[in-house]
Amino acid sequence: MKEASLKYHSQPVPGKLTTVPSKPCATQQDLALAYTPGVAVPCLEIADRPAAVYDYTGKGNTVAVVSDGTAVLGLGNIGPAAGLPVMEGKCVLFKRFADIDAVPLCLSGVFGPDGKTDAAVLIETVRRLEPTFGGINLEDIAAPACFQVETELKKTMGIPVFHDDQHGTAIISLAALMNAMRLLNKKMEDLVVVVNGAGAAGIACARFYLAGGVRKENLIICNSRGVVTAETARNDIQRELATTRPCRTLAEALQGADVFHGCSVGNCVTPEMIRSMNEGAVVFAMANPTPEIMPDLAIQSGAAVVGTGRTDFPNQINNVLGFPGIFRGVLDTRATDINEDMKLAASQALAEVARMPVPADVKAVLAQAYPEDAASGMFDGDSPLSTNYVIPKPFDPRVVPHVARYVAEAAMRTGVATRQIADLDAYEASVTARLAQK
Repeated sequence: MKEASLKYHSQPVPGKLTTVPSKPCATQQDLALAYTPGVAVPCLEIADRPAAVYDYTGKGNTVAVVSDGTAVLGLGNIGPAAGLPVMEGKCVLFKRFADIDAVPLCLSGVFGPDGKTDAAVLIETVRRLEPTFGGINLEDIAAPACFQVETELKKTMGIPVFHDDQHGTAIISLAALMNAMRLLNKKMEDLVVVVNGAGAAGIACARFYLAGGVRKENLIICNSRGVVTAETARNDIQRELATTRPCRTLAEALQGADVFHGCSVGNCVTPEMIRSMNEGAVVFAMANPTPEIMPDLAIQSGAAVVGTGRTDFPNQINNVLGFPGIFRGVLDTRATDINEDMKLAASQALAEVARMPVPADVKAVLAQAYPEDAASGMFDGDSPLSTNYVIPKPFDPRVVPHVARYVAEAAMRTGVATRQIADLDAYEASVTARLAQK
């Protein structure tokens, strides 16, 4: 893997991105239109009518992927330059799955004397990007700074700002949980949920589960010291989610729980812990590359539905299921924000795709991308939903159009869309057709 990855990233040219013009530049006339003197015309149009920037530039289909490299994947604080391959990769996914042009921006000089993110400096830096981009995707910024950065940027910028490490995992895992509850005949408001990991992703998932119907009194957050209580919380954000239950360790928290969601470290959950959970337990072991408990061991111990972040196990909870379609819908409505209703709509869209019958043309695509799953019959039936398939696959061509449609609808319904889409059926079909050409 090491040799193959280095070769992939270095040949035939270094990196994973290039810039390709969308207009011809082969003649004297082309050059006159692309640059001087012709370029003055759209410049003056935009100066006279600022919204025209969406008509004459690529702003409306361009997203900045912004990172300071302080919380990169499972690698930690490796710095902005070392994080650049990840940000390039994120841009590749934007283009491949949603035909969105994305630019990686890894920022230095945004750290305090302690080497940690100076939220105020990062906020001010990102704010200055607004004229060029239609949206901001914050990536791999360590907690707790990431919370302040996103909150302040959402308040001060007129374009949508989205920290995918927080909300992407939350959106996809809630979609998987919705379908798991359907299979297990349980209700969200009755679930006892344990979230292990009180960083950006864990906190966002916990908050989003509350928005999805889980009751505050049934939610338990754990950090590296154990259960988060008012006394052990490390910051105001953890204190907001602190439990009053008498449990103090992860093992105690899982006794009688219905759901385990891990955003923590590998092999921290034992078979005994799973056996202590309620019947029909759901286990989302999201630590990478080693899950909190291996899926086969969790199932042997009594778990009914198991998901991980890995591609080689069923129910992969992968952020690529979310951000491409979310930003496609956001950009197409020129939304000024990505709010809770839009995020919940994305979860509902993803859950719905997994319950839909799979047409023959889609099944052919899935069979090529996932031959073993197709051979097992995973995509067969009027509703293919099963314990091994509670979330759709990333290469399912229905995912991005359906998510974009639901997000666009929610943006219009909640008043953050500045561009209306009259026919959502036609819109979803148009996104499908657009992506089929990629």
